[in-house]
Amino acid sequence: MYNGGYLISQIHKLTGRKINELLKEASVSEFNSSQGIILSSLWAKGEQTIKEIGKTTGLAKTSLSSMLDRMEGQNLIQKIENKEDGRSTIIKLTEKSKALEKVYQNITDEMVVQYYNGFSEEEIRAFESTLERVVRNLEGKN
Repeated sequence: MYNGGYLISQIHKLTGRKINELLKEASVSEFNSSQGIILSSLWAKGEQTIKEIGKTTGLAKTSLSSMLDRMEGQNLIQKIENKEDGRSTIIKLTEKSKALEKVYQNITDEMVVQYYNGFSEEEIRAFESTLERVVRNLEGKN
């Protein structure tokens, strides 16, 4: 029996736990690993609509909306009206969250080191290529 789905789920859970541990070690209490996914999208691409963040992060709109509400309350993001489309809201970083980017980048760099400990470059490329195929299969783009 194949157990790739289970292993991917385990990697996801362990990654979240480890990132939360590393955030705590770095004395970052402003956000957690789940919120870090949203912040990473904003750090990488700048301000975005909720729909764009959903596409980038893979988070469902209902989960994303409640997370964004909490993040706004924590002064990590700011919601502003989209002047081009009044039906959507633009999410942008605050100075507080901008100041946390480098710490989070160091944590994600550490995670990459842990993920690929003992892997050759060729193994990393093959592994990531296989994961990309799984994603395409699940998205129906195969």
